Amino acid sequence: MIDLKIGVLSDTHIPQRARELPEPLVKDFSGVDMILHAGDLVSEEVLQVLEAIAPCHAVRGNMDGPALQKRLPEKKEIKVGKVRIGLLHGHGMGGNALQKAQVEFGSRNLDVVVFGHSHHPYNEKHRGCLFFNPGSPTDKRWVPFFSYGFLHIDDEKVTGEIIKF
Repeated sequence: MIDLKIGVLSDTHIPQRARELPEPLVKDFSGVDMILHAGDLVSEEVLQVLEAIAPCHAVRGNMDGPALQKRLPEKKEIKVGKVRIGLLHGHGMGGNALQKAQVEFGSRNLDVVVFGHSHHPYNEKHRGCLFFNPGSPTDKRWVPFFSYGFLHIDDEKVTGEIIKF
């Protein structure tokens, strides 16, 4: 039986929006099985901090510099047990971040698509696929709170949880 907790964040924009990851996030991510970062890390140090907590998968965002652009893919797929997860930032021409995520992964028969870019949390299913945006833990653009999230995987079932602070 699989029972996993995955920490999810995006749009950290460090050091532009904050000097470091917020303490509530670091505390809550302690003990997770995996971490997903949906882009706009800005600093490679963010990735180093996350990798010291748990295995981490990340993709590049539109604000990530040359080193991260070279190191990280634009999108990726991760299989956790029987659950298939798509990960991307969600920027680019045409549509909003949700629409971009739907276009990029819509035909891939995934269970979850994690995306960022908008800084606006999102946790809803469309045609059997969970579309999950954790928001931003450092830049509350257009929303009155900071946020990050968790994916809970129980065998073949996955649910999302948004943490606001």
